[in-house]
Amino acid sequence: MGKVLVLYHSASGNTATMARLVAEGAGLIPNTEVRFREVDAATPDDVHWCDGLAVGSPTNMGVLSWKMKRFWDEAMFTHWGKVDGKVACAFSSSGGWGGGAEIACQSLLMVLMNFGFLVFGVTDYAGTMTTCHYGAIAAREPRDGEVRNACRLLGRRLAEWVAVVADGRKDQHPLNKPESRTLPG
Repeated sequence: MGKVLVLYHSASGNTATMARLVAEGAGLIPNTEVRFREVDAATPDDVHWCDGLAVGSPTNMGVLSWKMKRFWDEAMFTHWGKVDGKVACAFSSSGGWGGGAEIACQSLLMVLMNFGFLVFGVTDYAGTMTTCHYGAIAAREPRDGEVRNACRLLGRRLAEWVAVVADGRKDQHPLNKPESRTLPG
């Protein structure tokens, strides 16, 4: 059974809403156990437990929040090299469109890559104008249907990759599921 951890920091509740949607999406893949943790309640044991990790943070001046960075700098520092090969993705909420949420996702992904996580982008569209190539993003609370779909899509794709990479379930590979894909055009 694949294990997915949704780890998040939320200053206003918007990123927490995204985290719930990401967890909901991950739960759509059969035989996936999902754990949901706010960064202040998380421990390195949570990260060791999972096969796949979705990390969410509010956009803070275009990058991840200091609380999320502190978790990786302090709590996870001595675990460097001990979580190699796990699958990971990112999501972020900003104060408005153009607020740097995609850059915040990239900063989260850079932290994860430094710890040896295998990060991925999503080529599928969550709606006519919404993608999550770098992760799911929202301007404030994710109320729009496409943004909510992007969060669920990110979680679903994470659980699919966990099923493939950690459990060897090739049937869950996105290319083997054309009916569930939404490509541009």
